[in-house]
Amino acid sequence: MAAATDPRWRGGWWRGARRIRSPHHNARPPGAVIDLVVVHSISLPPGEYGGPWITDLFLGRLDCGAHPAFGPLRGLRVSAHFVVRRDGRILQFVDTSRRAWHAGASRWRGRPDCNSRSIGVELEGLEGLCFAPAQYAALARLLRALAQRHPVRDVAGHEHVAPGRKRDPGAGFDWGRLARLLGRPRPWVHGDRGPAWRRPGPHR
Repeated sequence: MAAATDPRWRGGWWRGARRIRSPHHNARPPGAVIDLVVVHSISLPPGEYGGPWITDLFLGRLDCGAHPAFGPLRGLRVSAHFVVRRDGRILQFVDTSRRAWHAGASRWRGRPDCNSRSIGVELEGLEGLCFAPAQYAALARLLRALAQRHPVRDVAGHEHVAPGRKRDPGAGFDWGRLARLLGRPRPWVHGDRGPAWRRPGPHR
């Protein structure tokens, strides 16, 4: 089904996610092709799950005095397109046609500025630790939907597009498990120079 008529989408908003509009985004460069998904991990405070703090950060209203770990986040303007909670619930903060501010200084396949051509997905979790089964199932479902709307070629971790600067999602994220859920033997490029995943259809 063509993206323009796909009932799963309303513009760049996926109906499988709860919509929460972040003010932290801007236009992608003219002609930008959205061919990359960057997987991150986040927990606020670190190692604690389920609170309102991630949403507050992406909405620009985080009370940086509420926890000592929030101090360095004061004045930070960041967002991701999607957040996957521990229980598999998916939140969407930015229209996928817009540039969210998630990857920072980054490079993939020799090209800088991953934000301009990527979708950012945050998994609620602490880098290096394990993620919940519901998150893998939800991420697989989201990636299938994204691949039907955009010519997604690669999925990489933040650690792979910003090596040395970022470490998420880290060793606790099981890329093989994600591949098995998607029914593909080796669908992901994640820093190992393996074959790229291409979506079905005209972009194959």
